[in-house]
Amino acid sequence: MTAVALGARADRGVARRRQRWLRALVVAALTVLAVVFVYPLVWLLSASFKPRAEIFDNRLLPRTPTLENYLTVWDAAPLGLWLANTLVVTALAATTVTLSSALVAWGFAHYRFRGRGPLFGLVLATMMLPGAVTLIPTYLIWHQLGFVGTTVPLWAGNLFGSAFYIFLLRQFFLRLPREPFEAARLDGASEWTLFWRIAVPLCRPALVLTFLFEAQASWTDLMRPLVYLQDTATFTVPRGLKAVIDQFGPGGESQWEVVVTASVITTVPMILLFFAGQRYFVQGIATTGSKG
Repeated sequence: MTAVALGARADRGVARRRQRWLRALVVAALTVLAVVFVYPLVWLLSASFKPRAEIFDNRLLPRTPTLENYLTVWDAAPLGLWLANTLVVTALAATTVTLSSALVAWGFAHYRFRGRGPLFGLVLATMMLPGAVTLIPTYLIWHQLGFVGTTVPLWAGNLFGSAFYIFLLRQFFLRLPREPFEAARLDGASEWTLFWRIAVPLCRPALVLTFLFEAQASWTDLMRPLVYLQDTATFTVPRGLKAVIDQFGPGGESQWEVVVTASVITTVPMILLFFAGQRYFVQGIATTGSKG
């Protein structure tokens, strides 16, 4: 018995050592990946405090730090106006697509009707269409409505939902038990009450996840602003950065300190948004299932 116990103890010791080595390798790999992904942001932040002659010296700590770049940026471009425009467009785009997609997803997940499967497949099939295919027809529609040159085309299309978000939210709705909804229906609750008072609170992480995804996509969208916006007073951040690069980048005055500083200013809001919604982001990813 003693030999058997000693052998089992030795095996456990070997298993623990292997586990420690494996954990150390995982931590080392994650550390390397974190450095790779964080380095460009750190370099950008550092470069924004450097004078023009030191921008590309690859030093993470500026030799002669200065705040002059930030003053120059605010004088050279209406960044405040562009940030306000982008904030409005992002809020409208994320809110409308979250609500509209949730309504459609709820219909596909909760109600049983003939043709539900083929119709849902048709919705998913729209994701196969590249954006370039629908760009011209969509432009012609907005032109006929008189909205070209305004920010309306940047968010109003989200009133009709998004196939990806419909799929995402439907998978979450399918995980909800039907008993609370049936009990509420027997108590006289309306269909809207079932959705708004029961389904929405239960799927809050998935809704926040949808909002964050669309907020990031809208904040960084350059294609549609390039197509629809012509006046600098209506520019969003990506369109404004394009103008800054054209003026101060390689095709202009080559003032890279202005370009990197403008990039830092416009990147910070997305970082803050991610940290504010990080808990919901992780929870939404973890709880969005594959049922159905």
